[in-house]
Amino acid sequence: MKILCLEDFKVEFEKLKDKKSYKDLEKLLIDYFFNKSVDELMSGTRLNNSENTPYIKKRLSGSGGYRAYFLLLIKDEQLILMFVHPKTGSVGSPNITDESKAYLYKKVLSTIESNDLYELKLNDKKNQIVFSK
Repeated sequence: MKILCLEDFKVEFEKLKDKKSYKDLEKLLIDYFFNKSVDELMSGTRLNNSENTPYIKKRLSGSGGYRAYFLLLIKDEQLILMFVHPKTGSVGSPNITDESKAYLYKKVLSTIESNDLYELKLNDKKNQIVFSK
């Protein structure tokens, strides 16, 4: 499975991972998204009704942890991370608005067309996410 992301995800992730209260975020993302099958990634709340390209909100680390929003392109075996946010802490928020969810969905569709996505891979030790264009 190829893992890609929007710039929105990359910016938010880089902002959070350097904060002490969110030091577990990178490990949680690695554990949940990397080296998984499509079936393993289907859990979470569906935000659309598509069978081939489900838009999913996933809880990471329980109800007070993080929320990750992503799109699965099943046919292409690609996962596109759209946004992540903590529920608690200094920059925590309860949920993003329905307008924000719609904005992310429209943005990911246009970004797929323009191929303006970052690819995520793991470093040699498999403990850090590395972004590339």
